[in-house]
Amino acid sequence: MKKGIKYAIWIIIIVFVGYNSVYFRKLSELKATEKTFNAPAYAQDLLNNKLPAVTEKAITLDELITQLKVSPANTFAENGHVLSIGSTKFFMVKGTGTIVDIDDSDVKLSTIAHNELQIATEYVFGNAIRDASGLVNLNDFTNTIDLSNISSEVNKIIRAKVIPPFKSAAKKGDKVEFTGAIELNQAHLNLSDIEMLPVSLKIIP
Repeated sequence: MKKGIKYAIWIIIIVFVGYNSVYFRKLSELKATEKTFNAPAYAQDLLNNKLPAVTEKAITLDELITQLKVSPANTFAENGHVLSIGSTKFFMVKGTGTIVDIDDSDVKLSTIAHNELQIATEYVFGNAIRDASGLVNLNDFTNTIDLSNISSEVNKIIRAKVIPPFKSAAKKGDKVEFTGAIELNQAHLNLSDIEMLPVSLKIIP
C-alpha cells in the first residue's frame, strides 16, 4: 500500500514538473519577436565604414603575384580569406594600371609590373568582396540566406555607384587606381587570367 502511494506521489510530481516546463506561444507572437536582418544596411556599413581600413592595408596585386610565385602556400595562408573550407580563397588587392582594352563585360589593365588584370564591369556577382574583406564571420549568422544577401547587396551597390561613372569616363591609355577582390584557387593557380570585382576605381593623371 505504501509502495502504491509512493509511486502515485512520484507520478504527480513528474506530471506537475512536465506541465510547468512546457508552454505554447502563438506563431504570430514568435514572428513578432524575431529580429529581421537588414542586409542593405549591413552592406552599406561594410562598404562605407569598415572596408576602407581593409583596402588601405591591402597588398598590391603586383606584390601578391610575386609572393604567389615564390611561396603560394604561405601567401594563401597570410592574405587569403574564405568562409568555408576549400582550396579557393579571396584576396583584397590594390594597385595602379593602364587600360589596354575595354569591352562590354570588363576593362583590361596592365599593372606597373606588367601583370594583366580584368576588372569586371558587367557581371559583378558572387562572394568575392564579402569574403575578401575578412570582416564577415560565419558564426555571427544563423542562416546562409543572410550571408548570401550581404553579397547581393554589396554587389548591387558596386554595380550602381562604382562602375557606371568609371566606365562612362574610361578610355584606352588611362591610368587607374583600383582596389577590389580577386578569387584564386591554390590547387589550380592561374596568375595570367585574374579577374577583379572592384571596390573603388579612380582615373588618375
